[in-house]
Amino acid sequence: MATRPLSRRSFLRGTGVTLAIPLLEAMRLPAKAAALNPQRRRMVAIMTPLGIHSENLFPTDTGRNYTPSPYLLPLQGLRDKFSVFSGLSHPGVDGGHDAERSFLTAAPHPGQPSFRNGVSLDQFAAEQIGAETRYSSLVLSTIGGSISWTRGGVQIPSEASPSKLFAKLFLDGTKKEVETQVGKLKQGQSIMDTVNTQAKRFAGGLGKRDQEKLDEYFTSVRELEQKLVKGEEWIHKPKPQVEMKQPTDIQDNADLIGRTTLMYDLMHLALQTDSTRLITLQLQGTGLVVPIEGVTMDHHNLSHHGKDPEKLKQLALVEEAEFKALGGFLAKLNDTKEEGSNLLDKTMVYFGSNLGNASSHDNRNMPTFLAGGGFKHGQHLAFDTTKPPPLGNLYVQMLQQLGLEVDTFASGKGGIPGFTA
Repeated sequence: MATRPLSRRSFLRGTGVTLAIPLLEAMRLPAKAAALNPQRRRMVAIMTPLGIHSENLFPTDTGRNYTPSPYLLPLQGLRDKFSVFSGLSHPGVDGGHDAERSFLTAAPHPGQPSFRNGVSLDQFAAEQIGAETRYSSLVLSTIGGSISWTRGGVQIPSEASPSKLFAKLFLDGTKKEVETQVGKLKQGQSIMDTVNTQAKRFAGGLGKRDQEKLDEYFTSVRELEQKLVKGEEWIHKPKPQVEMKQPTDIQDNADLIGRTTLMYDLMHLALQTDSTRLITLQLQGTGLVVPIEGVTMDHHNLSHHGKDPEKLKQLALVEEAEFKALGGFLAKLNDTKEEGSNLLDKTMVYFGSNLGNASSHDNRNMPTFLAGGGFKHGQHLAFDTTKPPPLGNLYVQMLQQLGLEVDTFASGKGGIPGFTA
């Protein structure tokens, strides 16, 4: 009779002592199950903060035989590699634009003064698999902003310069620069040891709330120590060589598509060279006119269209260009071969927005598009907006597809009905 593998979260508990069990043979998944989660799984999450006009994104029919919507037409060459979901949202997440904070965390009521964010989807994954690559994650944007948050609810700054990102990924420093960086890391380790000791001495006599804060601090200290040690190891390893030359940053802040495409090119290289397996990208949403023929009004104004026909016409030009750029990124991943498969089949690419209807600042019925990653794609899954499954359920499935042993994440406590790996 077959026995179930022990949970990897098993512990030995004694009098006041909890000891984590190392990975044992009894904890390993059966060969068949393990095949569902091979190594080098990756995840990309992209947010466009000004929404996507749902009538141009969501097909009018459902299932696998759906008629492509205007925005999905450019992607039909990869139809069996993506799925689109309508009706989903994060329970309790409101506040219009403020919901950007909760896009990957699902933390409720982001517009309230008492709001405290949780860990984002990518950083939750980075805590467990981030050490396998030079960079535990890449947090990117086209003009600023970030959708990545630490477990302590602190927003992680993004990199918006493609040239700096290229240098970070692919340019090795001189011997002196490497030695200087190693020295800084070693100094940082020494400082962390000192701070850790002092903080523990300080803990005596504190109240419960202060103890909780201090525990959070200890966790942050330990995480930083681990990153410093891992950082020293990677400094001595040469960075991968690529044929692409260091790009020149696009100075025009209005050029949404140019900036996005440049970031996509670098994201593809970062994944291809296994420099990281987790990437987030916040696209820009500005009061500038996107340089696309036929567009004369600024993007923010277009997103708040109030059903004005001319605004909707111009908004469609901008958003169609966004999806064409996304399609180009997906095609590059699909054309990149790896271990008898391709990069897209091993990379989940999640594209969406915190706004279901930007014109009315409605956070329901969020545009949700997921490609790649080994899921059974090729369908439009539609749900009743008044009682949909939490969008967090999809996040749980994405974490599981990365090989993580999780059953819940934020508001997610299961999977999306009809969507499987």
